[in-house]
Amino acid sequence: MGAAITYGELDSLTRDFAAFLQSSLKLPRGSRIALMMPNTLQYPIALFGALRAGYVVVNCNPLYTARELEFQLVDSGARAIVIVENFAHVLEKCLAQTEIAHVITTQIGDMLGAPKGQLVNFAIKFIKRMVPAWNIPGVIDFRKALRLGARQKFVEPDVGPDDIAFLQYTGGTTGTPKGAMLTHRNIIANMQQSYAWIKPFLKEGSETIVTALPLYHIFALTINCLAFFKVGATNILIVNPRDIAGFVKELQRQPFTVLTGVNTLFNAMLENPDFAALDFTRLKLCIGGGMAVQRAVAERWKQVTGVALIEGYGLTEMSPGVCMNPLDTADYNGSVGLPVCNTEIAIRGDDGRDVPVGEVGELCVRGPQLMKGYWKRPEEAANVMTADGFLRTGDIATIDEKGFVRIVDRKKDLIIVSGFNVYPSEIEDVVGMHSGVKEVGAVGVPHASSGEAVVIAVVRRDPELSVEDLRAFCRERLTGYKMPKHIVFRDELPKTNVGKILRRALRDELYQHNSGK
Repeated sequence: MGAAITYGELDSLTRDFAAFLQSSLKLPRGSRIALMMPNTLQYPIALFGALRAGYVVVNCNPLYTARELEFQLVDSGARAIVIVENFAHVLEKCLAQTEIAHVITTQIGDMLGAPKGQLVNFAIKFIKRMVPAWNIPGVIDFRKALRLGARQKFVEPDVGPDDIAFLQYTGGTTGTPKGAMLTHRNIIANMQQSYAWIKPFLKEGSETIVTALPLYHIFALTINCLAFFKVGATNILIVNPRDIAGFVKELQRQPFTVLTGVNTLFNAMLENPDFAALDFTRLKLCIGGGMAVQRAVAERWKQVTGVALIEGYGLTEMSPGVCMNPLDTADYNGSVGLPVCNTEIAIRGDDGRDVPVGEVGELCVRGPQLMKGYWKRPEEAANVMTADGFLRTGDIATIDEKGFVRIVDRKKDLIIVSGFNVYPSEIEDVVGMHSGVKEVGAVGVPHASSGEAVVIAVVRRDPELSVEDLRAFCRERLTGYKMPKHIVFRDELPKTNVGKILRRALRDELYQHNSGK
């Protein structure tokens, strides 16, 4: 929103917040501190302040329902929470069931300075009415906490590399969310791995990275926040990336050199009529992760911006980085690249043995960034670990003779049609190449004769696009058993907070739609 803090100011503010947590709240070392806010300047202050004081950060999605928030707060045993007041009404509904003893609230504009911050807060609360009524006794204002901390002593805690830095909860798209215990060693290792990969292509102290992905998500947390802090970059925080028009206007204000995102975000930007008119002359690096980058999106992105969309791969349990394409890759190659330094990978069959080069199997990984385990769930951690210390990712992949890894699909999303394996990502990639398709999701639903059938849900770019058009397009590009049995059109697809298509929700919806067929 046009306001900024320097690295020196951040150092001072995080020291003050750390002192407040230690002295005013008197929380013992290792206490869990929940953060529930979008990409505002308050987030890095609270994040680094909590870590600096020796506490464990629990990132919470601001879009959580009361049920989801209650689960995470109870499971983590969080003792304090920093929350933007837009979401305080959700906390109010579940607070009594948690161990939260201290609630620190803030408003979106609190760090913007006067009078801009006051105007922003007034508009959000009274004009746009984006702050539902709430009542939580004894809350502490974030700015007051900083003022108190500035007058208090900060004691540097005794924190070791194997102490937990984050309880980073997995998305929960299948089963119960689990808190991955990411230690200081894990996080520093992956920050250094990322830094080693990007350093030759960047000029320290001169880069400007756009952070549209939420910082509470592990991708933006490690890459945008930590690795690019180490680069000394200017970091542009986008509060609401769903407002694509507003996002593009923000990009018009300041030249940027690096942009990260997920496939759906890149696609949404390309759909905005003003995006192509932006100045891309300084743009040197675009990184896609979090979900598969589709060929159609990557090729269109290169046409519009002149910069290749470089795909990487990671997962929460790996802090998250595992693989990345070389940053001088000129064009989309369909792979997620090579393992980052000090990272081992194996492609293994159901029998646990390595498969030959080029064959399909489950991707297994290990390295210094591998989590300590799942919080309070040792049996579930044991289920995903191999005897030789590899994490079984649940992703189906191949590796070629040059070491490049290709993710075929999620093991749990595999569709089996008459005994043949069908990978949803392949179907989505093919359908996404049709010029009339804006977005597509592919899932499998039960079928009487073939076991499962492929169903696709399509968001149209061309309102005249018909089912027959798509069938003809797919018939030329897909073998018979991969052909979508059913095609439905939707105005939008269900997504996670970072824009991943929620295949489970889509599968449930389409199963109901096609029940009995």
